[in-house]
Amino acid sequence: MAASDPRALASRLAELDDAVLADLFAARHVSSSVSWSDFFDAAEALLDAGSLARAITALTRAEADALAAGTVPAGEVRDALVRRALVDADGVPYDAVRAALAATTPAARPAAPAPGAADAPSEPDEHAAERAFAASAALADILYAAMQTPLSRIGSGALGATDRRRLVEIGAAADADEADEIVAIGERVGFLTAADRLLLVTADGAAWLRTGTVARWQDVAERLRDALPAALRTPDGGWMPVAAWTGAHPFDAAWPAEAQRLRALLQRWALFGANGEPAGWAAGLSHGGNADIAHLQSLLPPEVDKVFLQNDLTAIAPGPLQPQLDLRLRAMTRRESRAQAATYRFTAETLTAALTAGETADSLRAFLQELSLTGLPQPLAYEIERSASRHGALRVGPDWSGRTRVTADDDALLRTVAVDQALRPLGLVDDGEGLVSRSSADTVFWMLADARYPVVAVDADGQRRTLDRHRIADEHTGDAASTDRYAPLLGRLRSAHDQDADTAWLGRELEQAVRARAVIVVTVALPDGSQREFTVEATGIGGGRLRGRDRAADVERTLPVSSISLVRPA
Repeated sequence: MAASDPRALASRLAELDDAVLADLFAARHVSSSVSWSDFFDAAEALLDAGSLARAITALTRAEADALAAGTVPAGEVRDALVRRALVDADGVPYDAVRAALAATTPAARPAAPAPGAADAPSEPDEHAAERAFAASAALADILYAAMQTPLSRIGSGALGATDRRRLVEIGAAADADEADEIVAIGERVGFLTAADRLLLVTADGAAWLRTGTVARWQDVAERLRDALPAALRTPDGGWMPVAAWTGAHPFDAAWPAEAQRLRALLQRWALFGANGEPAGWAAGLSHGGNADIAHLQSLLPPEVDKVFLQNDLTAIAPGPLQPQLDLRLRAMTRRESRAQAATYRFTAETLTAALTAGETADSLRAFLQELSLTGLPQPLAYEIERSASRHGALRVGPDWSGRTRVTADDDALLRTVAVDQALRPLGLVDDGEGLVSRSSADTVFWMLADARYPVVAVDADGQRRTLDRHRIADEHTGDAASTDRYAPLLGRLRSAHDQDADTAWLGRELEQAVRARAVIVVTVALPDGSQREFTVEATGIGGGRLRGRDRAADVERTLPVSSISLVRPA
């Protein structure tokens, strides 16, 4: 490593603002708990062989070729390398970077297409549209299921086996592989996010559920494209030929498998077919533009806003039901089939769940009469009335003492609740006017609802209130989180940087030369005001003096550090 490289990099690091510096540390996978005391420590660590080996693994093919060629010309590649402290502001690689690159063997080369992929026939636009429709419906079902009960993850971050089976059983996915891929798509586009061992729906995901089928597909398609690694993107904002994806990170042994996974996700979303070529209506996305949504719409069955209500307590949609209608209908039914013509079934339990979530008998009747092509069948009207008459027999809300109170007009019902073993965790106690608990009103309400009791939530004045059980992930700001993570380290580096930084850099360069017993050229200011250069092999430093062997004169020299103004490699 050239003695001037750490100094030059340290000086540059000191000039960066905190946000840019935090991004650089994050890109180089710097731990926030490192013990660096100043910017010279940071520069030395970033130019360390081990750190550079990890950075080289992340190089794209364009970046690797540019570094190998020498000075990197101005442009996006240089900017990306500067942001990761691999080249200086002029695009010149640091000597340590050149050495690390020369010592690294490429792990992957541009790969041929997967067996048979290049020869796969072009997929008809109609078939691609069917896959797009199926993928959109599957993601919607998975998000809806996750809003009811968050998905669980195992230690590796993958979807748990129990939830894989659940998604297959409810018809959200045809098999475990599809469940994994659709969940991965949801995470990649920001509709699902990890929270401890759970996957929660984000606010974006919840809003997406209320958009139309074509808008759903387009939104996710653009997010998937924009979330592709930079190594796969083209200057126009599209993606490079799919056959070349495997070689996009030539030094990363794990990349070919990741490239194959990304290819599977985009193929699942019908961005392209088995041969890597997009359908005619999706071709614009591959070049950074937009899909031909009108063409896609013409290939899909039209959405409907009406259903047939049957005497057997089922509802049949003669086509894809408009999403906002589907969401509300599913809140009061159990869907029995998922296809272009879906079937929904009303039961006492599903109607009770709808009433618990805030519906009333009047709102249910009004919604279904507006939705139905066949009016409101008498058996369904009767079931709504029966469920509504039972619902609300138990009332849950806060009392004057800050506790939660459960009241009812039926004393026998209260006695049943009081002795129900499933409700023991609530610690319900009879105080003569009802049952009281130290648990929150929401906790008591949902435990009673889960135990199938006819319960409603009320406020302190006894007025009914609606509870939403859907759990939406908290919003996070990535940039702020990154800066906050490195705040202690940044503060320490800033506090060590003062007006006498040049002297500090010089001292560190001399220490480094001594450790390496390097031959250096030092410029020394003489008492008469002149300057003289000495070429020495640095052997020691201490007491304010540099010791070294003068190769030219073959003598030992001792030079005062305070008189040294410049150090450079011999």
